[in-house]
Amino acid sequence: METKVFSKDEIADAAALIKAGEVVAFPTETVYGLGADATDPTAAEKVFQAKHRPADNPLIVTVANPAMVAEFATITTAAKQLMAAFWPGPLTIILPIIPGKLSMIVTGGLQTAAFRMPANALTREMITLAGRPIVGPSANLSGKPSGTRPAHVLHDFDGAIAGVLDDGPTQVGVESTVIDMTANPPAILRPGEITAAQLEPIIGPVQTDQHKVGANETPKAPGMKYKHYAPNAQVVIVDHPADWPLALQWAAKQPAPYGVLATDELLTQVPAAVPTYSLGEDLTSATHNLFAGLRWFDLHPTVKLILAEAFSPTGLGAAYMNRLNKSAGNAHFDRDTQ
Repeated sequence: METKVFSKDEIADAAALIKAGEVVAFPTETVYGLGADATDPTAAEKVFQAKHRPADNPLIVTVANPAMVAEFATITTAAKQLMAAFWPGPLTIILPIIPGKLSMIVTGGLQTAAFRMPANALTREMITLAGRPIVGPSANLSGKPSGTRPAHVLHDFDGAIAGVLDDGPTQVGVESTVIDMTANPPAILRPGEITAAQLEPIIGPVQTDQHKVGANETPKAPGMKYKHYAPNAQVVIVDHPADWPLALQWAAKQPAPYGVLATDELLTQVPAAVPTYSLGEDLTSATHNLFAGLRWFDLHPTVKLILAEAFSPTGLGAAYMNRLNKSAGNAHFDRDTQ
């Protein structure tokens, strides 16, 4: 299959492929998504096949407007308030579905579904032209870092999907916040740019302790159960700035080459011969650059170990550390064992 790259002037062509049951990657403000007709089980199954995604990992349903949601789910008053406050934007809302309206392939067999209206005008126009919502998991092979640029999508899916709608690099860099509005109180199942502190003035108390999904349990949202965001090299998180000199000494003694993923200030401590990827100057830029950095090291296969900078897990840092911990398999540098 030839994977066609569509410009903003070719949105109608991308929408035609969606209507024909094909898979088209699309931009959002967070990461690129892998889109297919959410009302067509055969089209949705193509997304699972392309991503090598487990069948019990539900797909987010991406819409052009809140009215699209009403056809498939029961929208509570609180959910309407969230849509009014944060849509279009990086918030995914889990709602109870109307029986028979969505395939169990899309919901992972659950009677709930996650809905999102992205802050990307090109994608919303594509959905409007297609006349149906699309499934929208992140555009990456299952378990790998999410794609934040068209080149990332093509790296994973060139020849495996019908097209990519190109709108350049994404802005946020990590996936949307997922809030479960079927829980009481509502629960954040995946942290993102929108935080509990922003949600609570609108809907009241929000749970932030993520539920641990069991081996035989179907997760309500992506990213809760399976290994995610991992490059080929082992990531080791360095939690404290004061630990970096010892961490660099330890890494230099390892049998294979290492690399460093950190902000500019910390990179000044790294020997010149060591491969590095800059996360920029602060938490915002680090979140934006995280997946691109993890993917960059996959292009340098001699690197077998990546030292990565940690941030405080508050606010946007909760989203950054959620992704980084998953990419590392929760491996942290321990100065006391070196």
